[in-house]
Amino acid sequence: MTDQFSRRHIGPSASQQQRMLETLGYQSLDELTAAALPPGAVQAVIDLPAPLTEAQAQAELRRIADRNQVLVSMIGQGYHGTITPAVIRRNLLENPAWYTAYTPYQPEISQGRLEALLNFQTMIADLTALPWAGASLLDEATAAAEAMTISRRAVRGSVFLVDADTLPQTQAVLRTRAEPLGIALRIASLTPELIASTQGVFGVLTQYPAASGVIRDPRPLIEAAHAAGALATVAADPLALTLLTPPGELGADIAIGSTQRFGVPMWYGGPHAAYIAVTDPLKRQLPGRIVGVSVDADGHLAYRLALQAREQHIRREKATSNICTAQVLLAVAAAMYAVYHGPEGLTGIARAVHRKAASLAAALEDHGIRTQAGACFDTVRFDHDDAACVAERARKAGYNLYLAPDGALQVTCDETTTDQQLRDVVNAIAGRPGDLRISLPEAAGRIPAGLTRTSEFLAHPVFHEHRSETALLRYLRRLADFDIALDRSMIPLGSCTMKLNAAAEMEPISWPGFADMHPFAPADQAAGYAELIGSLEARLAALTGYDAVSIQPNAGSQGELAGLLAIRAYHASRGEDDRDVCLIPESAHGTNAASAVLAGLRVAVVKCGADGAIDLTDIRAKLETAASSEGGGRVAAIMLTYPSTAGVYEETVTEVCALVHAAGGQVYLDGANFNALAGVVTLPSFGADVSHLNLHKTFCIPHGGGGPGVGPVAVRSHLAPFLPGRGPVGPVAAAPYGSAGILPISWAYVAMMGAAGLREATQVAVLSANYVARRLAPHFPVLYTGRGGLVAHECVIDLRPLAARTGISNEDVAKRLIDYGFHAPTMSFPVAGTLMIEPTESEDLAVLDRFCDAMIAIRAEIARVADDEYDHADNPLKNAPHTAQMLIAQEWKHHYTREDAAYPPGTYAHEADRRAKYWPPVRRIDQAYGDRNLMCACPPPSAFE
Repeated sequence: MTDQFSRRHIGPSASQQQRMLETLGYQSLDELTAAALPPGAVQAVIDLPAPLTEAQAQAELRRIADRNQVLVSMIGQGYHGTITPAVIRRNLLENPAWYTAYTPYQPEISQGRLEALLNFQTMIADLTALPWAGASLLDEATAAAEAMTISRRAVRGSVFLVDADTLPQTQAVLRTRAEPLGIALRIASLTPELIASTQGVFGVLTQYPAASGVIRDPRPLIEAAHAAGALATVAADPLALTLLTPPGELGADIAIGSTQRFGVPMWYGGPHAAYIAVTDPLKRQLPGRIVGVSVDADGHLAYRLALQAREQHIRREKATSNICTAQVLLAVAAAMYAVYHGPEGLTGIARAVHRKAASLAAALEDHGIRTQAGACFDTVRFDHDDAACVAERARKAGYNLYLAPDGALQVTCDETTTDQQLRDVVNAIAGRPGDLRISLPEAAGRIPAGLTRTSEFLAHPVFHEHRSETALLRYLRRLADFDIALDRSMIPLGSCTMKLNAAAEMEPISWPGFADMHPFAPADQAAGYAELIGSLEARLAALTGYDAVSIQPNAGSQGELAGLLAIRAYHASRGEDDRDVCLIPESAHGTNAASAVLAGLRVAVVKCGADGAIDLTDIRAKLETAASSEGGGRVAAIMLTYPSTAGVYEETVTEVCALVHAAGGQVYLDGANFNALAGVVTLPSFGADVSHLNLHKTFCIPHGGGGPGVGPVAVRSHLAPFLPGRGPVGPVAAAPYGSAGILPISWAYVAMMGAAGLREATQVAVLSANYVARRLAPHFPVLYTGRGGLVAHECVIDLRPLAARTGISNEDVAKRLIDYGFHAPTMSFPVAGTLMIEPTESEDLAVLDRFCDAMIAIRAEIARVADDEYDHADNPLKNAPHTAQMLIAQEWKHHYTREDAAYPPGTYAHEADRRAKYWPPVRRIDQAYGDRNLMCACPPPSAFE
């Protein structure tokens, strides 16, 4: 059927699949699957509804969205109505050149998104008046948790003080994160005297403006914290910072917050880009990713990720943060909102919001409603004898107010608030007929003179040169043209699953029924979201074979943490608190070890053999050592990745699970590679108890340049009571359902594929990986294989022998692929000196062959180096990538032709290919220079001269 979505999603046609199978010596996909999987693997029988067409899926999502009752939200509490400029929505959020890009690990082909993120960092540094900012985190609550752990690393102590007027969701996540780390979290109405009298305090957190809306001067608390030897963190609203004295000028060490109100929809809680900024002594403690400035081989300015030694795959159990996926796409959107409006525009928006709040307060007081006097920015707070009745009257009039835990009511204004809405709200609160015309008095501002901002911000030209829609449109296009995303080329990144993100899946997230919901809206107004979330969780449970799923974790790393916290709480419920050892294979993804440490577990590394599989002798020894430790059996869990990080279906997975269970531990099976299992095998059939899934991998949420992501955690029934926010384990994300706004993408994918389509997608992903491995094997050794010489959905090719003979490294091959128009595979993971290739099911045979042809041509170039036809230091691989500017230079001093540099033989045979060639904007970037000369904000225009 031409309208069957799986035919659109799966790249190779039936005839192409048959040709690929014949190359491998198999008759059918089922035969290949049976040959690759370990003996005894239980074939999954998945009960899902019949697949929908694209039109049917969109109609069903429209019905679901219409079940959400979107009232005017005046709840605030960190989530605000905002206007996404249409030019940003259409040309960035809805543009595959931006949303299908990957984390910029290959900076030469990521200059556009890197520049956009540098804009974000500059925006945050300027608004907070702190010199070093990162390239976005997950949400404000987890950013607060990162500030807490930064403070603890920098200062000896055990107590973290949090002001009681901090956002409730931030307090909840801090509780979750503090307890496993042995941090004493104390939440109180902070005073300088309380800080001074607290023994062992290492950090203090206060909200600015506070959750109640009041603006308090943080300086006395900051000074008291410093006098006690502690660090001070201020959680600040970036829009308010256009009018308020910024945290850095107040003396804060760290500032955190959310940039949601910079043009990013509320989306029922996410995705939204958090921010973090720090003082100079703390810059190398920043979690997540930082964009830095360096130079390329010609000395031209270029961008790249800085301080890469902080990444978890290097630091592993010594990592102090497990942040991997961030919220890059949303950070870029927020930055472009600032680029579009500039400092004057942002200040104008902030003043308008403040004027509305002041007018609202004055109008309420004119009607006998005494507001809680004091300084405020956007929120008016008042007491009422029948607050619940008032809130209900407002709901009937179409407005959601915030009923605080202490019984007070709060009304928050935002960019979208109109004067008529203010009149309606005053009528509803005062209990007057809605048709009465109420004047809104001109009220004096409520920002204290001593906290009025006087310093300049966003002075860089980028925030002044793109104010017209034409200018911004062209700026966004120019940056996108610098990059390679999935809209331009295959991205064969192993372990990352860069597959089709279909337009039919993406389109519904912009609908108001999904985009405009506040996460704390009354549950009866979110019936559509409840249906969507319940349906998706049930479908994921059916696919995985688990009993319960929580979609709250808003990244794979947070799914890992949630799963390990569930295991830890389960053991504690059985009186086995002493189980604190987490076994992790040495091949595992780095976030595994970092998540284990954050969950309060001790990491014990299990060796892997030459075949990449877990060493059974070593794991038995580790289990015996743990069991013989003082206090009895201390193994809490093992974290497995399946298929393994080596890209194969390990034969012994069931035996490993049985050994851990016999020792009293639980099995955490990392679902990062579920694209090799979905619809084929369930995870508990191997013996797993809990897994996280990556919806931004297997289930088609796009990577967006490094995020957003969603990492649901799935468990067997005995762990279900310990899912995040449902029992003794607190939330791991600020919003109850994490990044709910992008769940329609994965729901649509599952609904349109159906059980048979998902099974075929998995099988074709395995077929494609084996086809690539078979074609490349005569030229590059495939490092790991399983039964019958087969791999799973990705393969690792070993360049170390070639590097030893010729000096050509895996990095040289990666950069040379740019000249061929391809994004490189994953470099040096899971083994240094290798490339890990994952073609996914979405690339057709012509693309797979073109990639293989490019790799084989590169192998021939390496042979020319080995045979001394190319100079060992000056050759197309060492000098790759080649820019147009380099090629048109008057002098050409290299030991090969310009033609070989730009159009490698055999790969640009057709004129159409030559005309469509991608030209990198910079040559190879000097990473070490950028770390030695750290610059993480927009360079001045003179730097480009």
